[in-house]
Amino acid sequence: MADTKMVPLTGKALLQKVKELSHLPKRETARECGYYSLTKDNQIRVNLTDFYDALLAARGITLSPEGTKDGRGREPTYRVSVHKNGQIVIGSTYTQEMGLKPGDEFEIKLGYKHIHLIQLDSAKDEDQN
Repeated sequence: MADTKMVPLTGKALLQKVKELSHLPKRETARECGYYSLTKDNQIRVNLTDFYDALLAARGITLSPEGTKDGRGREPTYRVSVHKNGQIVIGSTYTQEMGLKPGDEFEIKLGYKHIHLIQLDSAKDEDQN
């Protein structure tokens, strides 16, 4: 093995190399594909987790939804809860998804176990003034 660490393979190159090395144990295959690091005393440490993640990505499989996002925030759950102060907050993810802008107004209709927010048409309101 060379003294310089190779760049880990990804994508089709990774899949092809794994196919070529199918006769080797998984740790050896991961090392041959570049998924290893050197410890302080120059021992090889195989990074199987990174190898498996890259292998899944190369096959088009993602296990974590955060992987497709930009890494900020949380995924919308389409559920809210009442805060201790009695307020319900609808996050910006929902307002952006609906194309709402600052100043958009809603009428609140209370039902037995539900709340309806009915968007008021701002053009209709302007015509009435």
